[in-house]
Amino acid sequence: MSLPILSIARRRAYPPRTSQFTAPFWENLAAGALTTTACACCEKLTFPPKPICPHCWSSEVRWVGLSAKGTLYAATVIHAAPAVFRDEAPIPVCVVDLAEGLRIATRLLVIPDAPLPALDTAVEIVVLAYEDGPLFAARPVAAG
Repeated sequence: MSLPILSIARRRAYPPRTSQFTAPFWENLAAGALTTTACACCEKLTFPPKPICPHCWSSEVRWVGLSAKGTLYAATVIHAAPAVFRDEAPIPVCVVDLAEGLRIATRLLVIPDAPLPALDTAVEIVVLAYEDGPLFAARPVAAG
């Protein structure tokens, strides 16, 4: 499934650290795919991706795609942001329960100053294509 990709005309305020292990995640995200790791032994998913399964401690993990569909579990707005994010405040953020059973935290794309969406609102993950690389965020799915 290819995620919507939204171009952002600036650099990321705080780029994530990329390692040899996490590089596939960021490459996949830049190409419009949300991926994570699944354990080859116990089959459990983890997010963020991990080289060792935190459930059974196996080092046999594989990359798998996620649907990037979910529901809003929690949401808030950060008004007092750390210095590196100060020009982006206020920053809506959320916790999303993905369809695959994972719970992730991310930015929430909403209309500025509008009320936050109700909990359990259907959301989708989108790619934020900054000039220096991707990030991801959630946005409510349009009704209809």
